Amino acid sequence: MDGVYDRRAPKRDITLSLDEDILQRAQSLPGDLSERVEKMLADEVAKADRERRLDATINALNDFDSRYGSFADEHLDHL
Repeated sequence: MDGVYDRRAPKRDITLSLDEDILQRAQSLPGDLSERVEKMLADEVAKADRERRLDATINALNDFDSRYGSFADEHLDHL
């Protein structure tokens, strides 16, 4: 996922506790397990960022609407 994180940042060893069965199944898949986990985490971070931006936008629009009203409110009677 481009733009979510700095792919040139140094790698760091960490310890994870994973279900033995899913780990064995994941290790049997082609490709590097660390790369797959990193991509999944990047996807989750991107999703959380999108949700935070959406929540902030909704809050800003609701705030604007409560302060100034809605443009549509002036024209609903004409429908």
